[in-house]
Amino acid sequence: MTKILMVCLGNICRSPLAEGILRSKLSSNTYTIDSAGTAGYHIGNPPDKRSVAVANKYGLDISNLRGRQFTVSDFDIFDYIFVMDESNFDNVSSLARNEGDIEKVKLILNEVYPNQNYSVPDPYYGGKEGFENVFKMLDEACSLIADRLS
Repeated sequence: MTKILMVCLGNICRSPLAEGILRSKLSSNTYTIDSAGTAGYHIGNPPDKRSVAVANKYGLDISNLRGRQFTVSDFDIFDYIFVMDESNFDNVSSLARNEGDIEKVKLILNEVYPNQNYSVPDPYYGGKEGFENVFKMLDEACSLIADRLS
């Protein structure tokens, strides 16, 4: 079983979308996909209603997901850790115990734009169009991840 973790700041906007999108592209018999935030602001909360709405628009239901915070033990559980931006990368990497932990951490948009270190913008303080744009970015990246892993 291959285990993949998606990480953003609060685990209510970008990473639950990425989790839902990638789950729709990979078999649950072979892959486990989860999400977490680097901050503990929204532990136990459902995804932002705008993330839920844009996911629903594309036939995905992420309303049952709940926010949780990234922990050091996630390095032991997950094979791949995809982060949404450089701040998330720095926060996750700062918890790494060794080079093996750090090697698991990847900027998700590097799947689309190798070595460019682009960030998935945080749509939290924007309007609905920000969530739509983020969905499209994550869908493209998750398609490439799924193709590579399948």
